[in-house]
Amino acid sequence: MKDYFIQYKPFLLFLAKFGASYLILTFIYQSYLNQFDTKKLEVDDFTQLVANQSEKVLSLIDNNSFTESNTKETSVNLYYKGKWTVRVIEGCNALSIIILFISFIIAFKGKLKPSLLFIICGSLLIHTMNVIRIALLCIALYNFPNNKSIFHDIIFPIVIYGVVFMLWILWVNKYSYYAEKPTTK
Repeated sequence: MKDYFIQYKPFLLFLAKFGASYLILTFIYQSYLNQFDTKKLEVDDFTQLVANQSEKVLSLIDNNSFTESNTKETSVNLYYKGKWTVRVIEGCNALSIIILFISFIIAFKGKLKPSLLFIICGSLLIHTMNVIRIALLCIALYNFPNNKSIFHDIIFPIVIYGVVFMLWILWVNKYSYYAEKPTTK
């Protein structure tokens, strides 16, 4: 059994760091969410920010795009060309994806400064892509309302998770301690 732990130590350490980071960040996020009363239909500030930023992106295309609080559930309605197109809920704000991204970077550690810079830049990229994703989803659903499942459940998740996966590959191969370093002769 001891040989097993020695042989798989790097993998087991990765799992432990990933799990601990993910649990801690999720606990912090859940504590943040608990400040808002869902019974009173209060939307958390970050979800509201994402909805507002998505509206700003849509406003570049159509000046009749706007957000409105949903009066029946904890969400923000997003309108495109004056028509209600999507609702933005807490799960749409991409913070859970960002937590997953950060946990992976922590688990595959590197030097502190590059790690923090990569976490900040990667998180901003994921956030920006998510805002654009919601705006594009609005446009797609406005034009093709019968294809919600394809857009919402297949195409856009593939794109956002694909970007996260590519960021992870970049991190492991270029910046983590596991990246191959050029040899000098």
